[in-house]
Amino acid sequence: MTAERGGRVPDHAARADFDDFVAARSQALLRTAYLLTRDHGLAEDLLQTALSKAWFSWQKVETRPEPYVRKILVNTYASWWRRKWNGERPTDELPEQGGHDGTSAVDARHDLSDAIGRLPKRQRAVVVLRYFEDLSEAETAEMLGCSRGTVKSQLSKALAKLRIDPALAHEHDEQAGELR
Repeated sequence: MTAERGGRVPDHAARADFDDFVAARSQALLRTAYLLTRDHGLAEDLLQTALSKAWFSWQKVETRPEPYVRKILVNTYASWWRRKWNGERPTDELPEQGGHDGTSAVDARHDLSDAIGRLPKRQRAVVVLRYFEDLSEAETAEMLGCSRGTVKSQLSKALAKLRIDPALAHEHDEQAGELR
């Protein structure tokens, strides 16, 4: 039986393999999707879209389905960011100032998460794939459909922005003060 997308619907054995894969790996894939999108709802949509695309080509997947599905996930995210305008949006409200001392590990993780969320989407994708997914430059380039040089330059720009991010700079200043 063929599906409306032009792919073949997997047979019973392939469906069972797909179901097992989804049950075992969906939490890790959802984490990656969240790190890319910075929004729980969008992350769920991204994962659902990636898994539905994988479903129709599941019989082509050989022994390592996770890299295949991750590539679909990243490519789908990339197509989303290319379609949408990603500029700043004006607001009448200023961000809250002060209130936390940045000393707990939870605050530090939150600050890092917020700082990564402020990166442009392509830079964020490179940081997530290189440091959170522990992919090599070559693997990251392949996932994003770009050259290793592009990965290096985007990573360099992202790290430079993270170094001067106010939330992380504040954390660094506190740590430096403790060492003196």
